[in-house]
Amino acid sequence: MDSRFSSSFILIIFIFVCFHRGISGTSFNLINRCGYNVWPGILANVGSQKLDSTGFMLAPGDSRVFQAPQEWSGRIWGRTGCNFDGNTGQGNCATGDCGSNQVECNGAGATPPATLAEFTIFSGTKQDFYDVSLVDGYNLPMAIQAVGGSGACDTTGCVKDLNRMCPNELRVGDGQACKSACEAFGSPEYCCSGAYASPSTCKPSSYSAMFKNACPKSYSYAYDDPTSTFTCTGADYTITFCPSLTSQKSSRDSSMSLSGTGNGQQATGTDGGSGSGSSPPEDPFPFGSSWLPDFMTGDSSRFSYFYSKMAFFIFSLIHFLLLI
Repeated sequence: MDSRFSSSFILIIFIFVCFHRGISGTSFNLINRCGYNVWPGILANVGSQKLDSTGFMLAPGDSRVFQAPQEWSGRIWGRTGCNFDGNTGQGNCATGDCGSNQVECNGAGATPPATLAEFTIFSGTKQDFYDVSLVDGYNLPMAIQAVGGSGACDTTGCVKDLNRMCPNELRVGDGQACKSACEAFGSPEYCCSGAYASPSTCKPSSYSAMFKNACPKSYSYAYDDPTSTFTCTGADYTITFCPSLTSQKSSRDSSMSLSGTGNGQQATGTDGGSGSGSSPPEDPFPFGSSWLPDFMTGDSSRFSYFYSKMAFFIFSLIHFLLLI
């Protein structure tokens, strides 16, 4: 009986791990630390399955978790200044609008300028790639943290308020966003197109250098790969809007740093406070370095309907094996 139970327990753990990574894939936890509403947009690349939503609203302090399939690639961004009619559901956003005329983006991407979180995910079968890109401009601070993975797994992002330091020729409206030089001028040397469509011919401009100096871990132009692309294996990811807890129109300078190397590392800052709604913990990256403690303690965002079904299956299997 003891040996059967031991074998059953090992089998159960094996099945759970396979289901967690193989079926559920990678989780994305989106957190709004801004002092205003953010409407995240999600666009799956061609060949990737769309997630449960392609657009929704996060009030200050709110968060939402998505499960991505085992192999997924796409981008996530935040829309700001949105206004949607309560009756028709139609409307648009001041920055990052996806042109769908709805809260859901429905397969449409962000209208520049917008800060982008980009992912190519393999859910532990091989290395993930991720980055925060300013190639299409900037509209709000954003950070990506890899949680529970192996490898370098650096935290990356842009936590400075680039709207406050944006040159007039790149500024959008009264400072809601900051264009890239490509978007503002359309010149091949800024867009890395035509005769400049290679790393050897397209070099950083004074504008991309401004982005890079402010946010050294983010893409500042098309061929900014060496210091801007990050890798991790078997991680979940937390995407935080305004991780320094300051709004994009704040008069205070963002003092947050992106330091450390993965596995539950934290991005640190001097600002504090909490939002309204279903607030996450004060730690801007609330999940620990492993999925197992969250599962064992019954974290509601992790222990979803899927896992309750898995629990029923596991206990049924135990009962069957013990009767053999």
